[in-house]
Amino acid sequence: MGRQSTGPTPPWAPNTGAAQPPHPTTAVAPSHTAVAHAGASYADAVCAAAEYAAAHAAAELLGAEVAGARHRVRALRRHCIPRLREALHRAGLTLEQSEHEDGVRRRWAADAADR
Repeated sequence: MGRQSTGPTPPWAPNTGAAQPPHPTTAVAPSHTAVAHAGASYADAVCAAAEYAAAHAAAELLGAEVAGARHRVRALRRHCIPRLREALHRAGLTLEQSEHEDGVRRRWAADAADR
């Protein structure tokens, strides 16, 4: 009988003339039930670790965003808002003075028209 193939032959196998390392298999049949359970537990642990790492990274990013937002709010409260309130107060005083001057001019114009 001829030799039977155990799987697909890589395209480089017949041409090289040298022995190539075997391709790793994706699943190995466990020799004992405990090994099967250990493998399943290990896979579960790896998945849980990956989920924890993703959640931890997301929490750190969120924490950094919160800290940045607090910093910006503090800067607004300490610097920008007081500056804007002062500018608003000055603009209000300027407007009040301008309205007063306009009222004086109207009275002068009315007095001049009455004469």
